[in-house]
Amino acid sequence: MQSKATTPQQYLDELPEDRKEPILKLRQQILDNLPKGIEESMGYGMLGYAIPHSVYPDGYHCTPELPLPFMSLASQKNFIGVYSMVIYAKKEVYDWFTSEYAKRCKYKLDMGKSCIRLKRMDDIPYELIGELTAKVGTDEWIQIYEDAIKNGKK
Repeated sequence: MQSKATTPQQYLDELPEDRKEPILKLRQQILDNLPKGIEESMGYGMLGYAIPHSVYPDGYHCTPELPLPFMSLASQKNFIGVYSMVIYAKKEVYDWFTSEYAKRCKYKLDMGKSCIRLKRMDDIPYELIGELTAKVGTDEWIQIYEDAIKNGKK
């Protein structure tokens, strides 16, 4: 479900009622823990958190006119998706997150390479998403990105 919203506020205004509260809480955790230099905008029809060209002029290697993605948040058809590029690129963060999720949530983790699928609105680990957001700073993310993704060393 890719939104056609052009601003974060428009995206939030268009959410179905049953998704507003969880998305707002997740968004607040992300904003409260977002590393300095990363900004919120819309990207790929989702709330996006990226390093702007003013900080990282090269942008995203797949589409250089776009800023370097860090994280995204979206209301999908059957779940809320938290997309973390850091989980995909840094195994230590992946291992930490999967371990912590198991300790804090009643239900099994449903996750792809970078997508955390939150299907049960009553079992969302809001604080854990905040901790994940703060796990890697802007400079470290740029270095990980250049080493692991852009240069194909992953």
